[in-house]
Amino acid sequence: MYHPFIVDYIDIDVTLWISWALMPLMVTFLLPLVILLLLYTSAIILYIYKYKEPLRNAYETDFWDGARKTIAALWDAHGWIWHGYDIQGLENFPEDEPVLFVYYHGALPIDLYYFIARIYLLRNKLIHTVADRFLFNFPGWSIIAEAMKVIPGTVQTCSNILQRNNCLAVSPGGVYEAQFSDHNYKLMWNKRAGFAKVAIDAKVKIVPMFTVNVREAFRQVTTFRRFWLWLYTKWRFPFVPIYGGFPVKLRTVLGPPISYSAGDGNPEHLAKLVAQAINALIQEHQHLPGSILSGLCQRVYMPTKRKVQ
Repeated sequence: MYHPFIVDYIDIDVTLWISWALMPLMVTFLLPLVILLLLYTSAIILYIYKYKEPLRNAYETDFWDGARKTIAALWDAHGWIWHGYDIQGLENFPEDEPVLFVYYHGALPIDLYYFIARIYLLRNKLIHTVADRFLFNFPGWSIIAEAMKVIPGTVQTCSNILQRNNCLAVSPGGVYEAQFSDHNYKLMWNKRAGFAKVAIDAKVKIVPMFTVNVREAFRQVTTFRRFWLWLYTKWRFPFVPIYGGFPVKLRTVLGPPISYSAGDGNPEHLAKLVAQAINALIQEHQHLPGSILSGLCQRVYMPTKRKVQ
């Protein structure tokens, strides 16, 4: 009865073709919303634990513990299923002392979320993190920051965290590196050495950290680069659109610890040593320039070491 009407007014073949043609574009820009959904799911779980009396009473020493383990399991499952996430070099992470992790910042720091979740489940140790101030203006972020110990971070506050026998993760490149680095994995630290001052003041080791294919999981739009750079310089906000969510292999590699005294008390010298260590991890483990297809293939086979030509 309705078939002639549908055929007359809707060309099903054309509709299917348009859907098929637009599917890659839709998937490419919709997948990042999955991460946003996971973040807000985490926030809801934290709100439930914070305001639900029986749950608070179940964890008298730290009522956040149950909430952290719940969301850690959520993020760890997503990392394992979608990216085959794993960690290499855990022997470089001492269990009985505070450590300052210094990492390369991808377009989205999805690898850091997975790393924090895995470490919390494996060692029941929470890694504090430094985040850009703009994040604290987003609805729902405050409770995530409260529970997961995310701070804007000054030299003194970071040093105090480490001196209290906690671990801390920081990316010297921050949002600038996230927005304007690319699949060549160039560090963009702009001579920042604050993290080195923190390590020297707190007298802790620095563990260089890099995640293979983090730029292939999520990428930023590279057209109109000068315009995006102008916006960032003016407003200090990440305006560059992000796309991706590709299920490439992600593997976080931890390099050998670097002593706070390696720079002879000079923060700039120590910062250069750490930058060299991270660049060495990139050269050894990352296919350059980064390739999404290569990252997808590595889900099936991923060599532990890449030969540098």
